[in-house]
Amino acid sequence: MPSLLKQSVQAKVVEIANRVGVSTGIEIVDVELLGGGASRLLRVYIDKPDGVTHSDCEIISDKLGAILDAEDVIPGEGYQLEVSSPGVERKLKTPRDFERFAGQSAVIQLRNPVENRKKWEGVLAGISGNVIRLEASPGNIIQFPLDDVVRANLKFKW
Repeated sequence: MPSLLKQSVQAKVVEIANRVGVSTGIEIVDVELLGGGASRLLRVYIDKPDGVTHSDCEIISDKLGAILDAEDVIPGEGYQLEVSSPGVERKLKTPRDFERFAGQSAVIQLRNPVENRKKWEGVLAGISGNVIRLEASPGNIIQFPLDDVVRANLKFKW
């Protein structure tokens, strides 16, 4: 699937998934469209304040799958729909994520180095405007723009 078509399909899936999520009280955290041909995988991550159950995944899968199929949103030979929770080391993408998980440990990969480093680990200290604050060590707050984040995940302490 050419890149522009894939982006268009993914945007339509996100829009439909968000409608389904709002109607069920479940947050759509992320949507990924992977692979090609008959081996395409549509992965949808969901969350809610008291945690995700198997039943929540089933509800989103049934409702979202029915709409996607009825509207023929994903062209081609078919796809596999997978709905799950984002897990304990979930991705952080939006300003809301960085605010919601303030006080928790995270690993952040930057596009451009800050203090000669592109990879930082520490405790999220929130976000102001579009600037993320990370306490890299006690009392050492690093700041960088959200637009400079290549990848960010919560870091679970095992």
